[in-house]
Amino acid sequence: MKFTMIHYNINVTDLEKSLAFYAEALGLNEARRINAPDDSFVIVYLEDDNHSFQLELTWLREHEGPYNLGDEEFHLAFRTDDFDAAHAKHEAMGCIKYENPDMGIYFITDPDGYWLEVVPARLK
Repeated sequence: MKFTMIHYNINVTDLEKSLAFYAEALGLNEARRINAPDDSFVIVYLEDDNHSFQLELTWLREHEGPYNLGDEEFHLAFRTDDFDAAHAKHEAMGCIKYENPDMGIYFITDPDGYWLEVVPARLK
């Protein structure tokens, strides 16, 4: 029996703001969208150029306020082929939350406060 990871879901408070962030910060683009017939939710699947894994953004009309992210101990990781350029871009965007120079990694946060790790190509 074999399993393959296909997507990870996060809930967002402002779908358009999140779509813009993920496109600019990480180059993720909309692959498909599901709109509820009653407009109660929208689900958008984002993917990179490899099309091997998707990030599912869910917007719920009835949800008010920020989501409880617990202790912010969970995160998604992204590998980049140009770490220095990525760092400069994220620094200009003002979204770097934490840096660990000893490990050669840093974390950015999206508009809802989700943590996203950025690692250089040499780390796997």
